[in-house]
Amino acid sequence: MSRLKVASFFSGCGGSDLGIIGGFDYLNKNYPTLPFEIVYAIDNDKYAVETYNQNFKHPAVLDDIKNIDKNTIPKFDVLIGGFPCQSFSTVNPTKDTNDERANLYKELVEIVNLKKPDYFVLENVKGLTTLQKGAILKRVKKDFTDAGYKVKHKLLLASNFGIPQKRERVFIIGIKDGIKTEYNYPIETHSEKNWEPLKSVIDSLISPDEKFYFSERAVQGMKNAKNNMKRGLYQDLEKPCLTITSHLAKTSLNSRDPVLLVNPEKELYRRFTPREAARIQSFPDSFEFPVSDTQAYRQIGNAIPPVLMWYVMNSLSKSISRTKNPTHKVIHINNSHKPALNPEIPKEYAFTNAQN
Repeated sequence: MSRLKVASFFSGCGGSDLGIIGGFDYLNKNYPTLPFEIVYAIDNDKYAVETYNQNFKHPAVLDDIKNIDKNTIPKFDVLIGGFPCQSFSTVNPTKDTNDERANLYKELVEIVNLKKPDYFVLENVKGLTTLQKGAILKRVKKDFTDAGYKVKHKLLLASNFGIPQKRERVFIIGIKDGIKTEYNYPIETHSEKNWEPLKSVIDSLISPDEKFYFSERAVQGMKNAKNNMKRGLYQDLEKPCLTITSHLAKTSLNSRDPVLLVNPEKELYRRFTPREAARIQSFPDSFEFPVSDTQAYRQIGNAIPPVLMWYVMNSLSKSISRTKNPTHKVIHINNSHKPALNPEIPKEYAFTNAQN
């Protein structure tokens, strides 16, 4: 029995990779181990790599994707790439979408052309689908299609998968030409009628640490701001949170970042703690961030929610199980699952070679 090998690029602190592996608990639900194994991970942020290596048995490489010898990347079956999205953000539509960061996806195209994995999964912000009237996304998909892949995309809303956050991201799936399978995106588990509320991950509105509270001066500055500014976006605990970003460490009451209103009468506001932000992103409490709060906020805000990635990859495993390719066959055996960050693969998800 063997797992499909995965190479993870722009891996960050490991949100996507935790979802790929599975074997963790979140909000009293277990997300079983999936039939994938991370054999290569890389990111150019030393603090993100520090967090990654604290939580996974397989180490991430600290390097820039442009600097590596792509021939030395070990053989893999699935490419994962949450390529940088700042240039595609709708928050600042004036950014140059042809800058160096925007073209980093071409590094992935080069790797796909060189290594020819069977599948790839890419993730990016919603803006990728709308900027330049969709021309950017069309260009990205064409480059991967020209590399020999069937490519499709879909926007997924995190709150529709049991995550208390209205985070919308595009997932681009590629299947190598000649592999007779079709990827089906995961079926939503929640709707607006039963979205997971923010209160499910907030133990108490009152934080014991004063550093998370906004000063009286900050509150007055918000009250004196122009009416057209986004001000005091305090969250309704009965609903999912607005999208959290990498700017949580610099959250302002005059920004688009969500905050908590602790006491209306006293006009007392605070930012999320790093652990609360991690929970909003669907990280289990067992996931450690051995870095400063500033770095933790950045890593959490940039991460792919592990639970959302789990659903995407679980659907990929199911799609592969239906393929007519004889090298990919799934044996279904009932088995119990124990949550862990890097456990043994349950037998019912194990890929075997049909010729064995």
